[in-house]
Amino acid sequence: MPLDTGVPELNLDAGSSELSTPAPNLYSGADIGQALRAIREHHGLSLDELAEATRVRASYLEALEEMRLELLPSRPFTIGYIRAYAHALGVDPDAAVERFKADEPVLDEPLRAPIGVIDERDPRLRGLMGFMALIIVAIVLYNIAQRAMMEAAPPPPTAPEQTVARALQTVKSGPVSLGAPLPAPVESTTPPAYETPGLAEAHLAEDGKTIVLEGQPKPVVGPPEMPADLVLVPTFKPAGAILGAAPNQPSAVTLQALKPAALIVRGADGSVYFARQLNKGEAYRVPMVGGLVADVSEPEAFQVFVAGASRGVLPAPQVALAKLAG
Repeated sequence: MPLDTGVPELNLDAGSSELSTPAPNLYSGADIGQALRAIREHHGLSLDELAEATRVRASYLEALEEMRLELLPSRPFTIGYIRAYAHALGVDPDAAVERFKADEPVLDEPLRAPIGVIDERDPRLRGLMGFMALIIVAIVLYNIAQRAMMEAAPPPPTAPEQTVARALQTVKSGPVSLGAPLPAPVESTTPPAYETPGLAEAHLAEDGKTIVLEGQPKPVVGPPEMPADLVLVPTFKPAGAILGAAPNQPSAVTLQALKPAALIVRGADGSVYFARQLNKGEAYRVPMVGGLVADVSEPEAFQVFVAGASRGVLPAPQVALAKLAG
């Protein structure tokens, strides 16, 4: 193996007696850029081939060979490109970096932004920040001006001493008398309890069968007697329109008219939920609402069904519907 003594080797090919030129190294040329270009051209490589091998843009490699560092990114990126360039040419990367530092001994160079990167900052943001700063400064100056004006303003005038003395003489010492308490506001009063019409004048006797009205006994024996022409059925069978609660709403009690009669259903507050003259066979499904009371013209004209089973007729012209389901 021939030693690298710096002496040109003989070119013995084809019997030639001419001396061969020495191969370029990292110290050939005036700078590291010229040295790398000489080594690349000696190997017969183009910039495009070297760019594909190093994954570095060909324009960056060309700028490196010409030592036009202003076209390259910051110094750390340039050193990385030199290492990749030297490694691709088969020379010592560390020696190439040392040659570059010797050629360009600037070590405190600030980092520059990579070339070709678009500044995506919105210019409107800078204007908005300036506008907000202007508003803050205006508010601070306004407060300072207001405080200065208040400090410079003269004190308010005081009342004459004679006027103050007369006012103090008219003040009477001693206990203060308060008037009668005012009534409570309307919003805090409790509404009167609902009373069923006629319930205050009537009360049940001890046997639970005799109803006494205004102190005069009027015997009413048990539930009303069924007329001979009215027949009760054991289970509910629709024979006309079904009113009241919708089919998809729960209902435990159903009233069916055995003959034409009036039915009024009121709520606990006296509001009317239902009022109609029912024909024979029409029924009313009682909604699951507490406090409903039924007023009928003839109690024996309505048959009561609980869960579809007969419970007879209404016991009285006015009945709490919740009790029928018990």
